[in-house]
Amino acid sequence: MTPPQHAVGMGPSAKGASGAGPALTIDALGKKCPIPIIMLADRIREVRIGDLIAVLADDPAAKTDLPAWCALKSHDFVRRDDLREGWSFLVRRCY
Repeated sequence: MTPPQHAVGMGPSAKGASGAGPALTIDALGKKCPIPIIMLADRIREVRIGDLIAVLADDPAAKTDLPAWCALKSHDFVRRDDLREGWSFLVRRCY
């Protein structure tokens, strides 16, 4: 399997405002929900509006909880990619 940066994809729709991919990667592997969401909420202000954040998680609840949190907080849930163990979730900061 490719490293997580490749797993989140680097196509045109997956690039941050700078065009260089995720501006921040949050490693929540091994953490149970809601910890991945709490980590994202705590750190999302570290990136500029329009930038991407990759959240790495392996708790199955993250597959529904992260997109729901993005909708609730009005951030863009870009996509979910499979990793060897878990998933990479790509989120775009909207405000």
